Amino acid sequence: MRHSSWVVAQLGQSLDGRIATESGHSHYINGVESLVHLHRLRALADAVVIGAGTASADNPQLTVRHVTGKHPTRVVIDPRGRVPADLALFTTPTAPTLHLTGPEATVAQTTAEHCVLPLDINGQFRPADVIALLANRGLTRVLVEGGGVTVSQFIEANAVDRLHLLVAPLLIGSGRPGLQMTPIDTLESALRPTMRSFRCGDDTLFDVVLSGRTA
Repeated sequence: MRHSSWVVAQLGQSLDGRIATESGHSHYINGVESLVHLHRLRALADAVVIGAGTASADNPQLTVRHVTGKHPTRVVIDPRGRVPADLALFTTPTAPTLHLTGPEATVAQTTAEHCVLPLDINGQFRPADVIALLANRGLTRVLVEGGGVTVSQFIEANAVDRLHLLVAPLLIGSGRPGLQMTPIDTLESALRPTMRSFRCGDDTLFDVVLSGRTA
């Protein structure tokens, strides 16, 4: 775990652990209060990170609109360069955007700054490399906003200090899961982090501590 950066991950999900339906519909699983909380996290962060799937499916702005604060630098993790160039992240100058791809990816010219990182044997970025790249730019307070695959990769790489899990009081029954960790054989191998819970409108916020640091 790096000691110069502070990384918070955030996921909003249903009671049965779904972050979207099978068709990809996710607006809005969580309530207004949870959305305000997410924007507050953005306002506190230097950079907000999302994966290629979330960028393509949601076309988010990743800006601060529901609270007062500065827009963070927007970071798109896109190892194969598959995110469309016409997304709001790449066409709006509201906040700076970094587009991270692998060495072999071909990307179109956009308003985003293109950065290249090496890939691991699975064709993915190492979360530590992403965090180091951001830290070298002075972006040390990092919010990993989604989706489930990206948040799971950062947690498994021991690259997340805190996880804010917002659980909405609804059952979707099927759809896209939130956290997708490597399977374990017995519960002795399960992570058992300390946590606190808070009401967030109709939702419940679980503040999960994943590192030994508290601030």
